[in-house]
Amino acid sequence: MKRFLPMILCSLFIILLSACSSIPKEGQPIQDFTYTKQDGETFGLEDLKGKVWVADFVFTNCTTVCPPMSANKSQLQQMVKDKGLKDVHFVSFSVDPESDTPDVLKKFYEEGFNVDFSTWHSLTGYSQQEIEEFALENFNAHVKKPRNDDQVIHGVDFYLVNKKGEVIKDYPGNIDVPYDQVIKDIKAALKQ
Repeated sequence: MKRFLPMILCSLFIILLSACSSIPKEGQPIQDFTYTKQDGETFGLEDLKGKVWVADFVFTNCTTVCPPMSANKSQLQQMVKDKGLKDVHFVSFSVDPESDTPDVLKKFYEEGFNVDFSTWHSLTGYSQQEIEEFALENFNAHVKKPRNDDQVIHGVDFYLVNKKGEVIKDYPGNIDVPYDQVIKDIKAALKQ
């Protein structure tokens, strides 16, 4: 039981955070950023101008919510492709940047989730403090890496961002993803 206590506490905290989450005030733009993606190239908000995108916060060493979140997001990417929707991208911010190097991220998504990297960007290249502040200030998402634990506490939402770089909706990302609603909202955002 002692061995599972940190994992149980982490799970409870995630549930609490997801129940209390709310997106920033509508119309609030995301702060400019430039990070490093899975191929080692720089990538930032400028690269997403004029595109609709779905963001989340995950890490590769996660033993609980991140694998289902990544599988669900990969399924969403496939649905977007099947519907022929253009200019839709997927951005995953690592909440464990010290461990998640570009090579680790590429292998994780390539081997585990068969994502299409032409529209999927997994980002790292910042400090732990930077990602914790960035997530909170831009997405109202809580991220915290406890001391002496390799499991990072973070929310489980997917965030829909419009062409202007504003968060407009959020959805559960780990279970009961409302795929049809997300697709409907993506289509509406593409028309704006």
